[in-house]
Amino acid sequence: MTDKQNSTQKLLATAVDSLGGTPRAGQQKMADAVHSAMSEHKHLAVQAGTGTGKSLAYLIPAIQRAMGDDLPVIISTATIALQRQLVERDLPRLSKALKDELPRPLESAILKGRNNYLCLNKVHGGAKEANSDTGVHPDAEALLSPEEISHTGAQVKHLHEWANETEDGDRDNLERGVSDQAWRQVSVASRECLGASRCPFGEQCFAELARAKAAQADVVVTNHALLAIDAMADAPVLPEHDVVVVDEAHELVSRITSAATAELSPTAIAILAKRVEKLAPKAGESGKDSGSELEDAGDAWAKALDSAIATSEPVGRPGSIIGRWTGVPVGLDVTLASLRDAAWKANRTISGIPAGEFSNDPAQSAERQALIAATEELHDTAQRVLSASAPDAADKPADLLGEGVVWLSSDLKRKQIFVAPLSVADLLRQRLFSQSTVILTSATLALGGKFTGMMAQWGLSSDATTLDVGTPFDARTHGILYVATHLDKPGREGLSADAIDETAQLINAAGGRTLGLFSSRRAAEEMADQLRGVVPHKILLQGEDSMSSLVEQFREDESTCLFGTLGLWQGVDVPGPSLSLVIIDRIPFPRPDDPLMKARQEAAAKAGRNGFMEVAATHAALLLAQGAGRLLRSVDDRGMVAVLDQRLATARYGSFLRNSMPDFWETNSQKTALGALRRLKP
Repeated sequence: MTDKQNSTQKLLATAVDSLGGTPRAGQQKMADAVHSAMSEHKHLAVQAGTGTGKSLAYLIPAIQRAMGDDLPVIISTATIALQRQLVERDLPRLSKALKDELPRPLESAILKGRNNYLCLNKVHGGAKEANSDTGVHPDAEALLSPEEISHTGAQVKHLHEWANETEDGDRDNLERGVSDQAWRQVSVASRECLGASRCPFGEQCFAELARAKAAQADVVVTNHALLAIDAMADAPVLPEHDVVVVDEAHELVSRITSAATAELSPTAIAILAKRVEKLAPKAGESGKDSGSELEDAGDAWAKALDSAIATSEPVGRPGSIIGRWTGVPVGLDVTLASLRDAAWKANRTISGIPAGEFSNDPAQSAERQALIAATEELHDTAQRVLSASAPDAADKPADLLGEGVVWLSSDLKRKQIFVAPLSVADLLRQRLFSQSTVILTSATLALGGKFTGMMAQWGLSSDATTLDVGTPFDARTHGILYVATHLDKPGREGLSADAIDETAQLINAAGGRTLGLFSSRRAAEEMADQLRGVVPHKILLQGEDSMSSLVEQFREDESTCLFGTLGLWQGVDVPGPSLSLVIIDRIPFPRPDDPLMKARQEAAAKAGRNGFMEVAATHAALLLAQGAGRLLRSVDDRGMVAVLDQRLATARYGSFLRNSMPDFWETNSQKTALGALRRLKP
């Protein structure tokens, strides 16, 4: 062991001792591996189960690295909860515990994308004026229903009041959340920003203050979305660094994909055209301005889209244009190309207006910058849709996002076309792994017992180091996996009467204390509706209150049950007697009509690989591992995970899925399961 590794162990022991504990074997092993990876400039993927103390295991060597190199270490997370834990609890405690061991006081900071902070210029009227009665911009107001205007307006007024109170302008610190529509009225994206030197509120800007603090920090906590933006941007967004720790790394691909997904909406295009029309000067011999041309092109595109939807087959049938596109439908390619060209013409016209022309008008200056960014984004998105659908691969853009997947989502209120990258592996390989030493960690990385699936999604070479440090919890003696093999396979028609009866028996045997994880909102609502009044325990349902309130109620009342969907599969931390039974209604495969998952599965099969196992089974394994991980949250916890889907025990892929879950003792006997739950009741 090197001197520096000894130093890591000493710092870890000091930190853990200050928190009233002793370092665990897995925690020490992980800290040594992280230190070695950082020192040797090698990528490392670490699976660290619940209770390992992985945050301290990577923070200690990260702090050592930052102190030694005078460069910050970036910590990227997926959830707000972990960001807050790191910034508000773990790092302040470490700063205090290690103050006598470190060469200088530890400095840490949190950094998010610019659109996560209030824009004071926009709040104080430095952007296009909102309606004084509703708080909503008039162009957006014209295309919203009265109910949407009223709801959004109330939230915008609340945000203006909050602007006078907040110290950091961070959306996540709002006590009452607001809709995205409302938040857009008081925030700007990076490309829309005037820049601190030209903005009248540049010195007070919340985003700039956060960036300035991050530039001076030893440890910078950010999120996967900003990590994606930094990877895709031409200019760096994050402070200069050479080490990145990706916590909650099982979420990295989905968050990067989301950040790289663009959309086309007729409503948004119409709003943008009106804004361009008001700012852009007349152009061309016809005297028609580029805003009118964009509006005409948008109208033609919207009408063509409506016509194509009206004449296509119903959803789910061959010939329907709702869902995934393998080519731009006939009649839409010409109007989409015209829309792309009109967006670029508007962009060039607005860019040609000298910035100094609005030097005495901050509102118009901000609007100019915003419109340059918005029209460029519209042009690029239209081009991505056209290129993704081009039959000749040579017509496709050779960018880091590679091949695109396009689909149309449509309901009575809204039509949206999305384009997402088929894979983000090249982006991560070229813009993350080639430029920094990266540590990736999570409780669930070795799916089916192997790291290969996650590493392939990341684009990480097979020679990277992998390590599973286990968990201090004894899953085999503390947990039971019960698979109800006597139930029929789940169908598309909804919950069966037998599945509902099985759930009632399990809940009654457990005395409530149940977290129900369902594959769809409809299934969760149906189960709650059927069981309320049948079981003598209160059932909370996701959507009936805020998530934090529901989890708090569930935690405080030991006999209560909580039902929900994907929001509950990850991040719920309820140790103790309030949770002793996790019910999973079915294996959480992707929806058959999920366009992106289907495209990825087809691409894998086309390349000669097993598309089902690589995409669908891996997706299900990850969620099952996360869902089952809700059960044991402390060394004293006991309980059961009950899966109402016989395929987990009977299908050929079942062993792969079970190997992704904690190593519980397994049974298929209903009698054994009910008896065990009754014995577990306090």
